[in-house]
Amino acid sequence: MDRTLFSEEHHLFRQAFKQFLDREAKPHYAAWREAGCVDREAWRKAGAAGFLCPWLEEKYGGAGGDFLHSVVIMEEMARSYDPGFAISLHSDIVVPYLHSFGSDEQKQRWLPGCASGELITAVAMTEPGTGSDLAAIATTARKDGEHYVLNGAKTFISNGQLCDLCIVVAKTGDVEGDAHRSLSLFVVEAGTPGFVKGKLLEKMGLAAQDTSELSFQDCRVPAANLLGDSGGAFIVLMQKLQQERLVVALGSQSAAEQVLEDTIRYAQERKAFGKPISKFQNTQFKLAECATELEVGRAFIDRLTTEHVAGKYLVKECSMAKLWQTEMAQRVIDTCLQVFGGYGYMLEYPVTRAYMDARVQRIYAGTNEIMKIIIAKQMGL
Repeated sequence: MDRTLFSEEHHLFRQAFKQFLDREAKPHYAAWREAGCVDREAWRKAGAAGFLCPWLEEKYGGAGGDFLHSVVIMEEMARSYDPGFAISLHSDIVVPYLHSFGSDEQKQRWLPGCASGELITAVAMTEPGTGSDLAAIATTARKDGEHYVLNGAKTFISNGQLCDLCIVVAKTGDVEGDAHRSLSLFVVEAGTPGFVKGKLLEKMGLAAQDTSELSFQDCRVPAANLLGDSGGAFIVLMQKLQQERLVVALGSQSAAEQVLEDTIRYAQERKAFGKPISKFQNTQFKLAECATELEVGRAFIDRLTTEHVAGKYLVKECSMAKLWQTEMAQRVIDTCLQVFGGYGYMLEYPVTRAYMDARVQRIYAGTNEIMKIIIAKQMGL
């Protein structure tokens, strides 16, 4: 099916980014997986080439593009079997909080570094006992003169080791008895006394994405680092989680498409009982089912992306995409892995790593069970 989403400029941008990946990223994937972290130099090179926050205005150091430039990056990262170079987390999930809700002073202070790769970002919502339940957040921020004093712990924080700026959700107690109106956002800078980056967590997939525990021990954050209004975090999060879920869906769709392409090629080359396994009816049926699911998913996600770029309110649809695309990708990749037989269980094969990387997509950005609750509420149920 022909795609009409992108302009010629986007196609040229895609070619440039593919070349960047071939030159500056793919040769290092194995080393990054081994280290559990991406080199900071790779972030700076991505920034210098205009691949971080490509939608950001030039006055803040950006390239002046649009969200579709970010979509190109998401798609090509997924197609490259990216082990966890969290460009999209930085550019399209975290930095938009600063861009939309930061003061002029905050934007001038931080956004140029975000675009250049000198400042790497993270967002710290999840806590050991809360998961997707934001109302149960226990991290506190107590006002003390010109500072807030943060105390608490966060877990499963991507870019946790590398981050120079971490947007932290904390309870300020603005409205007593109303958990949602008692949450605020703070930009905590690396090196702030009391901001402790804990151990690097070992995961099943996304081996190069540094995921960490963070803690705040009497961490004094300047009041000027409050992001948005005190007590306004819940509304801010609800606005931005829409795009976060779309980002996850976009990556899942593209990853599954690439796996299917590689599986078809393998099935045509691999022989059993004297003929390519692509000639067996079961292989044909299974891959035909995968291709059909991917075509349906692509039509939906492209339409949704177009409407998102147009500024439409799409909480239900983005939740649906996150739910359906991540579940579909897991089904497709699992089916494709089976075609590889024993080789599909070997880590040297990209399909194996894709299988492991796909699993978390159903968990982060709100579990798929939470997506069902959101969809049901949007339906008036």
